[in-house]
Amino acid sequence: MSHVFRIAPLLLGVSGALALAPHMASAQDSTPKYSNEFLNIGVGGRALGMGKTQVSLAQDATAGYWNPAGLLSQRTKYDAVLMHSELFSGIVKNDYAAFSMPLDDQSAIGISAVRLGVDDIADTRDLINEYGYIQYDRIRYFSVADYAVMLSYARRIGNIEGLKVGANAKVIYRNIGEFANAWGFGIDAGVQYDKGSWRLGLMARDITTTVNAWSINSERLRPVAGDSTDIPANSTEITLPRFVLGVGRLIQLPGEFTALAAIDLEMTTDGQRNTLISSKAVSIDPRAGLEIGYKNLVFLRGGVSNIQQVKAFTGSDEWKVQPSLGVGVALSGLRLDVALSQLAIEKLGGRSQTNNIIVSLGYGIK
Repeated sequence: MSHVFRIAPLLLGVSGALALAPHMASAQDSTPKYSNEFLNIGVGGRALGMGKTQVSLAQDATAGYWNPAGLLSQRTKYDAVLMHSELFSGIVKNDYAAFSMPLDDQSAIGISAVRLGVDDIADTRDLINEYGYIQYDRIRYFSVADYAVMLSYARRIGNIEGLKVGANAKVIYRNIGEFANAWGFGIDAGVQYDKGSWRLGLMARDITTTVNAWSINSERLRPVAGDSTDIPANSTEITLPRFVLGVGRLIQLPGEFTALAAIDLEMTTDGQRNTLISSKAVSIDPRAGLEIGYKNLVFLRGGVSNIQQVKAFTGSDEWKVQPSLGVGVALSGLRLDVALSQLAIEKLGGRSQTNNIIVSLGYGIK
């Protein structure tokens, strides 16, 4: 191992990218777990405050992400949403923007953009000069980021009242500085059905499978001296379909209060996962959310998701959940939603669990 690796404080450099690249772009045509996982983090303060239970509920510009069929339930002519959150103490930036509008009484369109990235990563491979001395001005910086743009279309079907269908065409771009990048294309499809106070939804992500084609710059992605890691070759990465089935119900409470409860079942097909219901064919991850509203102006939200069995420090297996809380205010077309989502499900080394604050701003024009 090169003496560069003995300089621990400076190991924020390209070694992280070198470790990830073989996993993301190994010489194979495969279907790894968690492919394009940045698209499954979720968007919108309302949704993330309710434990990501939105497949049956989404009815604004965020429906382009959660279920494009929901664009037909939009209450205003134009709607726009912006969101920003920071993960892992601000290291990872997660940004989202969306816009939607109806075409006519029977159809609607939307566009959404997502970016998840880490900026200003130090490349320390040339830190030591040819004379064996540290030369800080030889450090270079790069970013690792994932991008997606989704074009959405929704339409009512026949004479069945309350039935809506929608689809997304999405383009994906993933970039590891000047070392590697990938382009991908995929299709999502969704259905919503409203009957009285009940709301049903089904979302099929990557329904045709999504293929990312990786291009590796082998000249730039060179290992440091003494590192035997192989440089990955150009390859493709396939994302298998996942399905989310959701049901929600709106309940009128005394006074001018309302309660909106929802349950989503996310079913993945990329192999056995650590979920509540787990098998080699399908793994099912249930989520639940609740929203209490007052006069459709102020909202209090809560949810649970990510039910997993983890190994406790005592050595025993324990079931853990990821709780979330949120608040929202809607006034004159403007919506401000804030959510607090717990990312860590177990304390590490006695340290407190990590929380993620999500802020989103929406505006609807009638």
